[in-house]
Amino acid sequence: MGSESNITYVNCLSHGANNSDHVAQRSSVAVTAALASVLIFTIIVDILGNVLVILSVFRNKKLRNAGNIFVVSLSVADLVVAVYPYPLVLTAIFRNEWTMGDFHCQVSGFIMGLSVIGSIFNITAIAINRYCYICHSLHYDRFYSLKNTCCYLGLTWLLTAIATVPNFFVGSLQYDPRIFSCTFAQTVSSYYTISVVVIHFLIPLLVVSFCYMRIWVLVIQVKHRVKPEFKVKVKPSDLRNFLTMFMVFVLFAVCWAPLNFIGLAVAINPVKVAPKIPEWLFVTSYFMAYFNSCLNAIIYGLLNQNFRKEYKTILLSLCTPRNFLMDTSKYGTDGPKSKPSPAITNNNLAEIHL
Repeated sequence: MGSESNITYVNCLSHGANNSDHVAQRSSVAVTAALASVLIFTIIVDILGNVLVILSVFRNKKLRNAGNIFVVSLSVADLVVAVYPYPLVLTAIFRNEWTMGDFHCQVSGFIMGLSVIGSIFNITAIAINRYCYICHSLHYDRFYSLKNTCCYLGLTWLLTAIATVPNFFVGSLQYDPRIFSCTFAQTVSSYYTISVVVIHFLIPLLVVSFCYMRIWVLVIQVKHRVKPEFKVKVKPSDLRNFLTMFMVFVLFAVCWAPLNFIGLAVAINPVKVAPKIPEWLFVTSYFMAYFNSCLNAIIYGLLNQNFRKEYKTILLSLCTPRNFLMDTSKYGTDGPKSKPSPAITNNNLAEIHL
């Protein structure tokens, strides 16, 4: 009798353990499917959207200006991750392991680093450009001549490369099975992680915030005629373009802030904090950051009527290939244009239409 009771008890334990394994397996499959779906959507929208942005600027002469050079550069930074690293991550998700070798691991991690740092540096460059265009309009043409703009763009990517290369020396590019990615390991060096968060995220965010705050202040002053002696004219198209780029900045900050703050917290006290970070929060923060790469082109289409028109024109022209390379500058655009000469813009009263 006692023997039968023991057998029954063992069978119950075994049955319970099997049920737990099945539940965990179903949960794991559901999570994997969700991550794969998010990444597939991100890749498709990223490639389609950023190609549309680049073609829009290429096709329309009125969009080929200093401000949009950085917009195209930002699109390139978003595009490269959808072409190489993300497909490798998707492969790792489907195979439930990294099978591409250490070389692809290091290269994909490096390109991801270039993309995210290049994105925040380009967003910073765009904010400075908008600040000079709206708040220092009389000097804008001198600051952002074609030669100077090319130098600024080269400097942006040079700083991006300099900021990314140290990962090889620190050994921070590693495969993380939780996110199926070769990426920056936050626990390799506390000092390096803190430096990355401060230099590559917090400082650029402060610079961008300052620029946009000054623009908001000027717009409010112009609207309420606080200083009638302003010799500044804020046109509706300038304001719409500013709002578009402001939303790009806000979405970038929202998508990348959780991951950066988790990294900062882990770096400050890795022994106590790292084990307390829930895996779902860590994974969610990473895929939020990945998802950001497809959002900018959507924002341009939603908030900028003329980018939206250009998207439609490009998509429709695919049906008539001979019109694909046709210049569409005859249509109006809201792209930031070069300011007229100071003599022409010497207005006694600022003018704005909200």
